Amino acid sequence: QVQLVESGGGLVQAGGSLRPSCAASGRTISNAHMGWFRQAPGKEREFVAASSRNGGSTYYADSVKGRFTISRDNAKNTVYLQMSSLKPEDTAVYYCAADLAWTTAQPMRATWIDYWGQGTQVTVSS
Repeated sequence: QVQLVESGGGLVQAGGSLRPSCAASGRTISNAHMGWFRQAPGKEREFVAASSRNGGSTYYADSVKGRFTISRDNAKNTVYLQMSSLKPEDTAVYYCAADLAWTTAQPMRATWIDYWGQGTQVTVSS
C-alpha cells in the first residue's frame, strides 16, 4: 500500500510559477511510475504528466508541454511538478498518482491508476 500526500499548491498570478510536491509513504516509489492529473470544476480528471520509475522517460499532455516539468527523487520518495508560465486555464485540483504498469510514451489513464493522493488546489488568477 502506498499513501500519497500532495502539497505546494496555492494562488498565483498568470505567468507565475508553482512547484507542488507529492510525498509517498508505505512503500518506495522506485517501483512505480508516477504521474500528475488535474480536475477543474465540472470537468473530468485529465492527465498532465508522467515519469517512469527511474525518471528516464517522461510524457506530457500537449496543454502543458514546454511549461511543466515532472521530476522525482526516489531517495526522498517524492515527486515534483514544476509549473511555469501558468495560465488561468491551469486552475484545478492537482492529483499525484502511482501507476505500477504504465507503458511509456503515452498518457497515463485514470482508470489504471493504482494509488491516488488527496489533491492540492492550484488557482491561477488573470
